[in-house]
Amino acid sequence: MDDCVALILAGGRGTRLGADTPKQFLPLGGKTVLRHAAEAFLDHPAVDRIRVVIAVGDRPRHDEALSGLAVMEPVPGGPSRQDSALRGLESLCGSPPRLVLIHDAARPFPGPGTIERTVRALERHPAAAPALPLTDTIKEAHGGLVDRTVDRSRLRSVQTPQGFRFPQILAAHRAAAAREATDDAAVAEQAGLEVALVAGSKANIKITTEDDLVLARHLLGDEGTQRTGFGFDVHAFGPGDSITLCGVEIPHDRGLIGHSDADAALHAVTDALFGAVGAGDIGMHFPPADPAWRGAASEVFLRRAAGLVAEAGGAVVNIDLTIICESPRIGPHRATMRARLAGLLGVDAGRVNVKATTTEGLGFTGRGEGVAAQAVAVVHMPR
Repeated sequence: MDDCVALILAGGRGTRLGADTPKQFLPLGGKTVLRHAAEAFLDHPAVDRIRVVIAVGDRPRHDEALSGLAVMEPVPGGPSRQDSALRGLESLCGSPPRLVLIHDAARPFPGPGTIERTVRALERHPAAAPALPLTDTIKEAHGGLVDRTVDRSRLRSVQTPQGFRFPQILAAHRAAAAREATDDAAVAEQAGLEVALVAGSKANIKITTEDDLVLARHLLGDEGTQRTGFGFDVHAFGPGDSITLCGVEIPHDRGLIGHSDADAALHAVTDALFGAVGAGDIGMHFPPADPAWRGAASEVFLRRAAGLVAEAGGAVVNIDLTIICESPRIGPHRATMRARLAGLLGVDAGRVNVKATTTEGLGFTGRGEGVAAQAVAVVHMPR
């Protein structure tokens, strides 16, 4: 019988990152995020074996990511994290370990110290979790306004791996199947188990956004390179009473003509991102003759480009967008457009610049025949 098994939960989709590939299978310093986590447990003397819980259909990704590693057969997870944890625990019942460590695959750096402290705490307690004290001031807010400042002295930010004595956490998860908990320590709490907190690590980050990928690369010492892409798009005016730029509807006495929603701004940014990673252009990915894209919202195109950046292990450094037209006036909508573009890309608004200009009455934009947009995208890529 194994003394300690690490159960890695890798069934999430990572939608906030915007990539088509789940974040645990994204490249990070020449390996996937999942492989970094798996190797950390395999290298630790307190861990006997590891098993990964995956989403249905992710077996090929799992096998490729962990090729050559001595891991147990993966098991399919459920529709929620809690379901996946229970299914993973149930899969160990044939040869139950004494201890189990449950870890989120999106945390690639569960350091040996964190693993060691968690396992040792289980000698005295039925459950243990690494945690960090909060250093930022904490506010309760409503509607963008502060309600009150919270006393942070007793608050902790909890990480994984979380450790448990196997029979007790299995029983706790079985009993909690009808309830929802945000982590396994919460399931243990609901069952009345004492959960000990041990020192976590700031390096034990969770990959959720592109900023987290940048930080993870920095922790690996993978400075990488920066690539630049350029995008340009034009759409002519036609019948209508509004136009869409950066996903923001702007009232106007005419509309823009295009196969999709004719958002020239998002089209330019999309092409800039495709260019930065050498992925062709928007027409290759979304042919204008394809009826599937008739009237489509251009944020679909942008998310695809951002997803390709993430799949390549890259992260958006900044976007500089220029909209060229005589009318409508862009200034009153610039802040909204900037926030919308940043939100679609999952980056801080400080990395996005939106500006507008005219051609002083010259050319097709000067004659009021349409709108043009050009964009420059800088993307950080790993070595």
